[in-house]
Amino acid sequence: MLDANPAADYQPEVSYSPASSAFNEEQLLRQHLIIVKRVVSQLSCHSNTHCSTDDMQQIGLMGLLEAARRYENVDDPNFPAFAVCRIRGAILDELRRLDWRSRQTRQQAHELNDVTRDLTKKLGRQPTEQEIIAALGTSREDYHQRLQASMASEMQSLDQLLEAGGDTGPDPRGDNIAHEQMRKTLEVALSNLNKREQLLITLFYQHEMNLHEIAEVLGLTAPRICQLHKQALKQLNQYLSS
Repeated sequence: MLDANPAADYQPEVSYSPASSAFNEEQLLRQHLIIVKRVVSQLSCHSNTHCSTDDMQQIGLMGLLEAARRYENVDDPNFPAFAVCRIRGAILDELRRLDWRSRQTRQQAHELNDVTRDLTKKLGRQPTEQEIIAALGTSREDYHQRLQASMASEMQSLDQLLEAGGDTGPDPRGDNIAHEQMRKTLEVALSNLNKREQLLITLFYQHEMNLHEIAEVLGLTAPRICQLHKQALKQLNQYLSS
């Protein structure tokens, strides 16, 4: 459970001189704490003994400060979107550094993907949750853990597309300019997706909803959401790379 005021005793590891700082750290943390909490909530299913939700929140706050330092103008209405990318990326980087997905977990995720693909070919449709669980010979809880592990490898995909467009060199003003240009390009790219894929991307990246919440909203199974997510990102990547 998240602390009601996790920023109260937070001591950031980065500092800024009065000449270079364009924002008040305490005010920034207070104003955008909700963004960090939403990202942590979305990733909370991946917390463990090595990285708790409290740890994720501290890392997210550091990511927020780093985003502010790089973006420079924190009053820009597009800053929150940029900050979300940095916050989520910082948390995922730390999870990967801690090797949070064991070899067994990765193997189970691959097995889930293989079983889902085979059932889809056999049935000629997307299998239901119950059919996948039966084919795996496992429990519903284990199935959900596998599903989250499978989805985790993709969670930073769209953020990475934005980051690729934001590498502008040493000029600190370049990040917000490049991000805004990339955001406009991404809006055009999103318009090429069908309505359901557009909604999925919006729910996942803008509203920070988790896999099962999106499945409930769209009236689809979680494996189908994973499939549509991969499909949408592939199309976006092709458009942005052309």
